[in-house]
Amino acid sequence: MRITVLAAALTIVTVHSGNGADPNVIVIFADDLGYGDIGCFSDDCPFLTPRLDRMAAEGAMLTSFYVPTPYCAPSRATILTGRYPFRHTVVRNPAPDVGASNFGLPQSEVTIAEILKSKGYATAAYGKWHLGHKKQWLPRTQGFDEYLGILYSNDMFPVQLVHNEQVVKYPVVQASLTERYTQKALKFVRANKDRPFFLYLPHAMPHKPLAVSDNFYTPETRDDLYADVIAELDANVGRILDELSDLGIDRNTLVIFTSDNGPWFGGSTGGLRGMKARTWEGGLRVPMIARMPGTIAAGLVSDEPAATIDVLPTVCQLTNTAVPADRIIDGHNILPLLQGSAATSPHDAIFGMQGANLATLRSGRWKLHVRSPGPPLFSNLSPQEQMNYIDPRGPDGVALLAPFEQANPTQHPGLTSGDTPKAMMLFDLQTDRGEQHDVANEHPEIVKRLSAKFDTMLAEVPTFPAPRSDYLFAAPPRGTARTLMRLIGGELRYDRVPASQRHMIQTTP
Repeated sequence: MRITVLAAALTIVTVHSGNGADPNVIVIFADDLGYGDIGCFSDDCPFLTPRLDRMAAEGAMLTSFYVPTPYCAPSRATILTGRYPFRHTVVRNPAPDVGASNFGLPQSEVTIAEILKSKGYATAAYGKWHLGHKKQWLPRTQGFDEYLGILYSNDMFPVQLVHNEQVVKYPVVQASLTERYTQKALKFVRANKDRPFFLYLPHAMPHKPLAVSDNFYTPETRDDLYADVIAELDANVGRILDELSDLGIDRNTLVIFTSDNGPWFGGSTGGLRGMKARTWEGGLRVPMIARMPGTIAAGLVSDEPAATIDVLPTVCQLTNTAVPADRIIDGHNILPLLQGSAATSPHDAIFGMQGANLATLRSGRWKLHVRSPGPPLFSNLSPQEQMNYIDPRGPDGVALLAPFEQANPTQHPGLTSGDTPKAMMLFDLQTDRGEQHDVANEHPEIVKRLSAKFDTMLAEVPTFPAPRSDYLFAAPPRGTARTLMRLIGGELRYDRVPASQRHMIQTTP
């Protein structure tokens, strides 16, 4: 570990600046950023991240920090609500180009933005939303004064830039996204420097397709696009931190940096097993850095388990606002973890989901996989087939505008070795962080104890029927994959099929 704790015990300090102003909050949420993609989280990190490393040196690192699922949308709803996906109901990824566009984050859910807006905070979200595109699910129905970004993943048709409730650009040159979102964030911070604000900055990168601006692209090394993307993301986090300092509000601003799940191909899990879409540690454990000089302990590193469910109650504690009392909030205030190295996790157990199903439990040093975490992605393909794999959502030069030199399935970001995946696997993460050796047979009493905790929570998980499909094409022959709908953008509709695909639309007899 490249950062060490500066003191064995640290005094908890006040959470307000000297002028008594309400603290500002910025949550920077990277997309598919791996645990090992940041230098201070892995000695073997293949990328340079000087600004994030410095942020950690000036703040606190949580090295056992979890998302609730290894997928995008459920994780996004959780960080905003403090609730597990089975409570806020976004247990799947909406994706209009496969017909999954009839669900989103319900208006009945209460977000950080809504809580702080009710206290007079300015609020904004710039980046990927992925919580529904229909009127009742858009960002400004969930407490945000302004929104600019792509409503779905940057590989889902159509990729179009939306400002508030209007499409303002289609197609989108994806190399501009990191810079565009940062510029909006800086403008927002400057405009609200004299009043409290909440900024949610869910970046597009390093989700596929990877894209980077001219200032960071290195054409002489065409096989390191991922490194270029990380370099730009890192530098732009630094720009925001510098702006806070220049404005004299950095001591009154909590900045949290984390990721929505583990990495895709080309990234790094830092020696963890698995990746995005799998419930191994590589899919669920993500980096987390928090910085607020004078409030967050500088140089602190804590390995106590915590999770994105904790962000909302922590922000409420910091801003002296009430946690919603009319619903279950699964998270806890983790300011003590960020302020003193002697603090312990407030969680008896942290749960992970696999789609609509409860799947894992982390309790202390133990991780129980009640459901099988599954084999490595694309392990059904030969190495040559993996090398030649063509992503149906890859850059096409027409609607998905990004560099063609993307990572392929041979560039697995995490460990693929270890005991064969199956249900009821137990791992001692204190001695086996890479989940290589299943010790369930050696510790039946631990399995029994954790299973009881799991079953107690499982009793609260409802059954989620599949949402109605908006797939417009005729059903393909059995055993054949559905054709991706190359939906056309320009309007907030997500249902316009190009002329070249219209002959495939299902006709009513």
